[in-house]
Amino acid sequence: MIAKLSGLLDSVSDTACILDVGGVGYQVFCSARTLRNLPRPSEAVRLYIETHVREDHIHLFGFVSASERECFNLLQTVQGVGAKVALGILSSLSPDELFRAIASADKTTLNRCDGVGPKLAVRLITELKDKVGGMALGAAAQADGGEAGAVAVAETGAVADALSALVNLGYKRADAFGAVTTAARNLGDKPNVQELIRAGLKELAR
Repeated sequence: MIAKLSGLLDSVSDTACILDVGGVGYQVFCSARTLRNLPRPSEAVRLYIETHVREDHIHLFGFVSASERECFNLLQTVQGVGAKVALGILSSLSPDELFRAIASADKTTLNRCDGVGPKLAVRLITELKDKVGGMALGAAAQADGGEAGAVAVAETGAVADALSALVNLGYKRADAFGAVTTAARNLGDKPNVQELIRAGLKELAR
């Protein structure tokens, strides 16, 4: 089983790249996000690999980070999500954006992904919400770019404290995280813990 490949980038297409490893060219299917982050041809590259073995083919799927590969596998635990749809989702959303969208039940964001309609968006949230609550909190703490990332960095302490308070009140961690992150997004500029708790309770009451 191939888990990682390091070599020289040979070429890039719309859906895959060819990686030259010791003179052997491996075709690796990737998300658009991964393809955008590849270096120029002939430069060194390392990809985390997920190998799919079927009766009629062996496909390699490549990712610039282990977290993206983890998301790829997690998404395929949902009924109706295969490799193509999983790559489509990861083409639109980074792992931390995906975690936050699921934890906060943000169907609109999920619907913008290729291959995801309203029913599948609901299924993704329903089946993965309990699995990504902790992942989303960790991703928020590590966010370092974009508007959503800036909000997460600025508010990580308040979000964590508000989350802890709601969990202590008896709410499930995944539900509490979704409520708090939605509240943080709606409140805007650096809400304090008390504001997040009040707004989070309103979200949970809906």
